[in-house]
Amino acid sequence: MQRRLGLGDAVAIGLGSMIGAGIFAVFAPAARTAGTWLPLALLLAGLVALCNALSSAQLAAQYPVAGGSYVYGRERLGPWPGFFAGWCFITGKTASCAAMAMTFAAYAVPGPWERLVAAAAVVALVTVNCLGVSRTARATKILVALVLAVLALVALAGVQSGVSAGVAPFSSAPPAGAYGVLQAAGLLFFAFAGYARIATMGEEVRDPARTIPRAIVIALSGALVVYGVLAMLSLAVLGPDALAASTTPLADLAAVGGWDWTAPVVRLGAAAATLGALLAGITGIARTSLAMARTGDLPRPLAVLNAHHGVPRRAEIALGAVVVLLVVTGDVRDVIGFSSFGVLLYYLVANLSAFTQTGEHRRYPRAVSVLGASLCVLLVATLPLTSALAGVLVLCAGVLWRVLRLHRTAPRSTGPRRGGDGEPRR
Repeated sequence: MQRRLGLGDAVAIGLGSMIGAGIFAVFAPAARTAGTWLPLALLLAGLVALCNALSSAQLAAQYPVAGGSYVYGRERLGPWPGFFAGWCFITGKTASCAAMAMTFAAYAVPGPWERLVAAAAVVALVTVNCLGVSRTARATKILVALVLAVLALVALAGVQSGVSAGVAPFSSAPPAGAYGVLQAAGLLFFAFAGYARIATMGEEVRDPARTIPRAIVIALSGALVVYGVLAMLSLAVLGPDALAASTTPLADLAAVGGWDWTAPVVRLGAAAATLGALLAGITGIARTSLAMARTGDLPRPLAVLNAHHGVPRRAEIALGAVVVLLVVTGDVRDVIGFSSFGVLLYYLVANLSAFTQTGEHRRYPRAVSVLGASLCVLLVATLPLTSALAGVLVLCAGVLWRVLRLHRTAPRSTGPRRGGDGEPRR
């Protein structure tokens, strides 16, 4: 693949992946479980993301190729852990892409047109990706700039609302228990997971050993600041009860102080954010699919690169077709828990892989990987039961697929083949 992305491009793609649909949707369900402890849940989700990011950055510096934790797991732990990571990432993020497309349509058009517009958005973004990674980075920068401007307006309106109307009492809702905080952290992790996109594009970044670790840390730090400010304002101005009940928390935050005119602006920002996250999501899934197809864990035709643009066009188109099918045939908007299940397991493999690195490749203490892996397991265990069950079923389907593929490709001979020297070939 062609190395065309610099530090600014990589940071933009990471921010575009994180500051997307999650920030417009995830505060409400997290507040329902964490209550007044929402900031603590956010800090915990940020800590998990930081550990995962450092492990991913360390691995990406040693393996600057497409595929992310799928490649890291194969290289450091073996084929099965690698497949485990890749399958969790692809299935979780494919469902997430369909949800983001529907979220975009919900903000952009009236109800009867939502599915058609969502499908059209997927087709348009797949087309952008097929034209080359430089165009993907350029489009992401535009969307990120627009979203950050809208979020700044929301924050300003929230501050004005708090000053003029007084903040809502934090004690209006009972504090959540430890389980509620952990469950909220698992849901909030959905909004942080986009920094993996930088690592999955390691084959297209210039000077990857230097650029990827810096881009991951910068993008994650920026997203954490933005989330922290908006979470505190939402909780203080709306109060935990109203925040938990809201379907459009940021729009409500902006409107509390009489800034009703901001509603269409926030809708525009939410639509742009969702498009940015969808664009980066399609990009990352296609690169992981490319890596898996190269080894046969997905159909090998998906590994073909377009000669002119240097992108996995077949993987992009196949992914787009699956997402359009999900958008047209099902209601896939409520997949935050399912997506978090897959992505947390994906990062579990990343942390375990980073733990095995030694010598010049080790940039951070092993304690970072141990903490990251432990927190990933803890948050998975506290996700809603329906999300966990759906994730386990999909994971079992992937394991069955690989077992059948290995069985079909296994040698059919009844005994060991012998070379000219009479020794068995291994």
